[in-house]
Amino acid sequence: MTHRAFIAIGSNLQDPASQVNKAFELLAGIPETHLTKRSSLYLSAPVGYDNQPDFINAVAEVSTELTPQQLLQCLLATENAQGRERSFANAPRVLDLDLLLYDDRVMNTTELTLPHPRMHERGFVLYPLVEIAPDIEIPAKGNAQALLNACSDNNIEKLH
Repeated sequence: MTHRAFIAIGSNLQDPASQVNKAFELLAGIPETHLTKRSSLYLSAPVGYDNQPDFINAVAEVSTELTPQQLLQCLLATENAQGRERSFANAPRVLDLDLLLYDDRVMNTTELTLPHPRMHERGFVLYPLVEIAPDIEIPAKGNAQALLNACSDNNIEKLH
């Protein structure tokens, strides 16, 4: 069975725009997974730890035969292969891949929470998500466009 998933992509180290564009290619290479849509790139200020460079963000839509857990493991392996280090919370990063949505699945395990727990509050996620899926509903939160309209984090610049 094929599933629809959305993945947030972010980078603020080692030529972030190139890292995000490379991530689209890497997502397309995940087994049993196909890249179906990709957003524009967006520039945003860091959240949580301010003493670091701005981020380049995007969102990808994929169709996949993988389970949410299998897809998450592929995302973590991709981050690690690109040099992701987790030195502290919200640290600068070469590549950050977050599984945002997987069909309409709601789950909360030690490894994975769906939908992503803070996505509905983050303009740097909502802008690119709404660009490629304007009518998307975030389970238990509501319509992504309405959430974006209510979002205070709207200091986001669309690059291309």
